[in-house]
Amino acid sequence: MLEQLTPTLILSVIIAYFLVLMGVSWWTGRDADNEDFFVAGRQSPWLLVAIGMIGASLSGVTFISIPGVVGAGKGNMNFSYMQMVFGYLAGYLVIGTVLLPLYYRLKLTSIYGYLGQRFGDISYKTGAGYFLLSRVIGASFRLYLVAIVLDQFVLGVAPFNFPFWVTVSATILLIWVYTFKGGIKTIVWTDALQTICMLAAVILTISAIGSSMEKSIGDLFEIVRNSEYSRIFYFDGGWSDPNNFFKQFISGALIAVVMTGLDQDMMQKNLSCRSLGDAQKNMLTFSIILVFANLLFLTLGALLYLYAANIGLEIPAKSDQLFPTIALQYLSPTTGIVFVLGLIAAAYSSADSALTALTTSFCVDFLGFEKNDKPEEEKKKTRFWVHVGFSVLLLFVILIFNALNDDAVINNVFKWAGLTYGPLLGLFSFGMLTNRRFKKEILVLAVCLLTPVLSYFLDANNLFINFKLGHMIILLNGILTFVGLFLISEESPIEPEDIYS
Repeated sequence: MLEQLTPTLILSVIIAYFLVLMGVSWWTGRDADNEDFFVAGRQSPWLLVAIGMIGASLSGVTFISIPGVVGAGKGNMNFSYMQMVFGYLAGYLVIGTVLLPLYYRLKLTSIYGYLGQRFGDISYKTGAGYFLLSRVIGASFRLYLVAIVLDQFVLGVAPFNFPFWVTVSATILLIWVYTFKGGIKTIVWTDALQTICMLAAVILTISAIGSSMEKSIGDLFEIVRNSEYSRIFYFDGGWSDPNNFFKQFISGALIAVVMTGLDQDMMQKNLSCRSLGDAQKNMLTFSIILVFANLLFLTLGALLYLYAANIGLEIPAKSDQLFPTIALQYLSPTTGIVFVLGLIAAAYSSADSALTALTTSFCVDFLGFEKNDKPEEEKKKTRFWVHVGFSVLLLFVILIFNALNDDAVINNVFKWAGLTYGPLLGLFSFGMLTNRRFKKEILVLAVCLLTPVLSYFLDANNLFINFKLGHMIILLNGILTFVGLFLISEESPIEPEDIYS
């Protein structure tokens, strides 16, 4: 099929897609000021935000990696990933009932402003700094995934034969072009569009597999249900099993809290809603849709393995390559185009908001945009160059990943997230669960730098005997940070809730 689906045709479709995004950007970015860029003037429709958050949460990692790991025979195998998704729901409940009310009460633009009000400037900068590190790593992995596919099937082959760095540069440049002016005001619209494209791509690919196997959609779901891949719950393997229910569920809840609730990228969309009630409705709707979306991705994963067995296709060494291989080389050209659009939509729906959130956090948390009296035009110029700077940084980090990466992308993302989001979990929980103040706030930075290193050392050297932490390294990291903060603090007569009034 690849002979019909030429790189030139794929590139033409991608260009057409981005012209649509740029049209949306022009429409939403007219006369946009800094408040529009950061929080869309706090006027975003909650349903639009909910739809867009699906794409940002799933991303290109889910689009390719989750279907791939279904039959890989290791962590998240079969439908066990749903155990983590159910954990997400518990985490989203905490976000909707605890964190969102706090953020709205304090009228925050950057959620790390809470740490500044609760503890002081060093804690504030430490939390924001960890977000910048975490999101640069996460966004780079996601963009790296889409760049690999574009390199192998479009820009890196004849007639283009571009080197990998050109592919990556083009990928990031396109994001910058449609986000630099409107920021979050543009992204709530483009992400909603991209979420719809991504889910449509999955549904159409499932339909294409059914047509190729001469099966109806109902037949396909029945085949998956009766297959070896459909098992969801794993209770019998003990704590050493990477698919153990309790490990997956607890990890999912923690990941949701830290990678959504304590993440400026995801919360920035919520803070752009008109009210707390709208933001909570957004979280509820988003949570429900996310469950069915992940079920859809896992169903696709099972069908990819069943289809590969049906046609005698050897499974690629890297499970991330299964979906693109089948979509681009074994199904119809139309399916290949749909796959490319879905991949682009999935990757860009998370990466565009990440770039905007990085710019927002740096401008607000480190350059003090909300505290200084500089003219609006001067701030806009500064924001422009910050946006450019983070784009260049993502480029270099992706090139480093290309030289070093040797693991499935989904596992790398969560492994690094456990190390970089753990201090955020410790800082926020310490602030909300105690009334203690730090004796010397500079020690906060020392604790937050030490605990990820200690967590990595404990896990890497198997000091938990038969218990492999996996994604639960977030919990260990958060607990160590909490304990460290406790040791450098003292009782305070000021209750933490006093700063909320």
